[in-house]
Amino acid sequence: MSRNEILEITKEVIYESAPELDGMPLSEETVINTDTGIDSMGFTLIICRLEARFNVKIPDRQWKKLQTLGDVVTAIEKRL
Repeated sequence: MSRNEILEITKEVIYESAPELDGMPLSEETVINTDTGIDSMGFTLIICRLEARFNVKIPDRQWKKLQTLGDVVTAIEKRL
């Protein structure tokens, strides 16, 4: 799976998890909590859904290091 495919699926999951963001442009540089307003509970939900969607496990200790959408894509990419 290409990085761009992972990015597109990740954006789909974010839009499904936070419908209020529908139409907001998301890029790899988007800082998830500040640019989107997603709180820690929302972010946890998104990560759980991404883990299920890609059948990967991102260690809890790494979650705190994930700030941008690109960081999330990289974490998934490394585990595929």
